[in-house]
Amino acid sequence: MSRIGRKPIAIPSGVTITIHDRELEVKGPKGTLRTPIPNGIRFKLEDGQLIAERDSDEYAALHGLARALANNAVIGVTQGFTKQMDIVGVGYKADIQGRKIVFSLGYSHPIEYFLPEGIEVKAEKDNTKGSINQYQLTLTLTGIDKQKLGQVCAELNRLRKPDAYKGKGIRYADRVYKLKPGKAGK
Repeated sequence: MSRIGRKPIAIPSGVTITIHDRELEVKGPKGTLRTPIPNGIRFKLEDGQLIAERDSDEYAALHGLARALANNAVIGVTQGFTKQMDIVGVGYKADIQGRKIVFSLGYSHPIEYFLPEGIEVKAEKDNTKGSINQYQLTLTLTGIDKQKLGQVCAELNRLRKPDAYKGKGIRYADRVYKLKPGKAGK
């Protein structure tokens, strides 16, 4: 059984935390995040630390969740979060136009993806990675909200999932994809 909810969260200098009725507001050098507080969970500030408490044992699952969400907010406003996505495949392209990314992923039409507020993207060519020599582009996505960043990466991955045989598609850079062998010839 995890006891992550009992660990206090150290508040770095430059971070201000305000506890509202059912919401935690975290302000830092990179921005402001609001995190909902589930029913049965209370937060208190003590000696430069944020402590999560629960009303009873039936809120044990939410205890760890609430503490993790608050910790992610503190890390987000101080350091931010970064994820990388690789676009693999011959002819697969991405063009960044302000808050919009236009993908060419082997479909008969280009795909436009509009980035939500708070998410930034950079593209860089990198043909030196791993065993697959078809790397066209690496997208580096950054933001202060870990949940929103993960959602954007999942939506990009869904535009063209990596296929099982060659691994072509939009892939998470930090994952290892196991490819199926092709047909065994005579």
